[in-house]
Amino acid sequence: MNKIILFNPKSANWKHRIPNSILQIGASIHNKLEYVFVDGNLETNCWNKIKKYLTTNEYKYFAVTVMPGMQLRQAIPFSKKVRESFPSVKIIWGGYFASNQYKVCLESGFVDFVINGPGDEAFPKLIDALEQNTDYTSINNLIYKNENQIVKTNKSDLLDQDSLPALPYEHLNKFYPIEKYLGKTFLGKKTAAYHSSIGCPFTCSFCAVVPIYNARWKGKSAKNIFKDLMYLKESFGIDAVEFHDNNFFVSEKRTVEFSEFIKDKNIKWWGEGRIDTIDKYEDDSLALMKEAGCKMIFFGAETGNDDILKQMDKGGTQSREQIISFAKRLRRFNIIPEYSFVLGLPAESESKVYQQINDDIKFIREIKEVNPDTEIIIYVYSPVPTEGSELYKQVTKAGFKFPEKLEDWLSPSWENFDLRKNPLTPWLKPYMIDRIKNFETVLNGFFPTVSDYKLTSLQRKLIRFISSWRYKSGFYALPYEIKFQQRFWLKYRQPEIEGFYSE
Repeated sequence: MNKIILFNPKSANWKHRIPNSILQIGASIHNKLEYVFVDGNLETNCWNKIKKYLTTNEYKYFAVTVMPGMQLRQAIPFSKKVRESFPSVKIIWGGYFASNQYKVCLESGFVDFVINGPGDEAFPKLIDALEQNTDYTSINNLIYKNENQIVKTNKSDLLDQDSLPALPYEHLNKFYPIEKYLGKTFLGKKTAAYHSSIGCPFTCSFCAVVPIYNARWKGKSAKNIFKDLMYLKESFGIDAVEFHDNNFFVSEKRTVEFSEFIKDKNIKWWGEGRIDTIDKYEDDSLALMKEAGCKMIFFGAETGNDDILKQMDKGGTQSREQIISFAKRLRRFNIIPEYSFVLGLPAESESKVYQQINDDIKFIREIKEVNPDTEIIIYVYSPVPTEGSELYKQVTKAGFKFPEKLEDWLSPSWENFDLRKNPLTPWLKPYMIDRIKNFETVLNGFFPTVSDYKLTSLQRKLIRFISSWRYKSGFYALPYEIKFQQRFWLKYRQPEIEGFYSE
């Protein structure tokens, strides 16, 4: 009567990654409590599977990991159905959306508890307290509603990641073959998703991680990362890895040690880092990373405006000059920099907002001049609830508000908001959005992403030729001919929304 459903709502239409979030929670209760995995990505009728489990009356807990965007399409209606059809079942949410939007979650009436950040200790302790009918108010990393008051308990220190139990891959394999999660990408034929650390030591005010980790970071040792990847290679044949850490490269020592371990194992890899961190790496470290299979690194370049970097509370030493020089530096080592930009931050006037957008468009072109291989990812600024930050004060003063009801997040406009494609911010006007999207279309036509390996050489040359006059002239308006080619002929996939092309 106390079994647990660990549910991973559908997050993509393709390229289904190993569901590390529910794997991590599974590890915390493995061999202690009975639990099942339900992955919305690999179920044809997900609700029927959940209902089948619950109808046995053996399952007392429905635990859901919730990221913003597509996962809400199943997380919200399925949680509501559980409450209506099985009212005694406790519903527990975790993940970035739940932690950042906990008020609207708990006010919904069908979310009982929110795990606020890592659940390695909080989740099993909460289940134990509920089973023993004992006090749970002293459990850290917990948010719940007590009558009409929302209670947030203290945050725990981040745990030593090497002390945590191994992820229960074999248990997951009983429900969904691991091979189904290992897609062919431009990195390799069997690409795995892996987390080697949690948190980030910086406080960027546009980042959803900041309110959860408060500038804290903990990583596994290089030895244990290597051990895990060798298990995946030997058991399931992986030949590539996407490190989905918020910041994989915090420690040069750890990165170098990992590179030494992995360099002869024929595994290609990708991760996320900061420009001002990796720019401090020695040349020998960068050369070793390349030798060890590092193919591309994602960086938050954000903007070429040093004042806006301060407005974002980017921290560190990143600057316009460094962003350009670092792209040029990485070219020497044949590591592809993947630069993301956040356009459309608030300013004191409409003309100033538009000027900032145009300045960053020019800056992106400068980067392409020094290193044409630089991948460019463009996002439109979407506020995150970093209460107390100067940027959040600006956006609320400008009239921006999050939805007041959980089910309002299901509207297409708010899903696009989560994808940073439709900001719903009052200071951004339609012509500004058009300017950003049209430039992005022309840029992606003239420099088609290397991560979409299905594009042939002929297709790349043709779309580049079609886009060339627009890119060279700077005329981006109404690029319908490029959109037609991308949508119907190339079926072009945008990495910022869909990740790397995968089969």
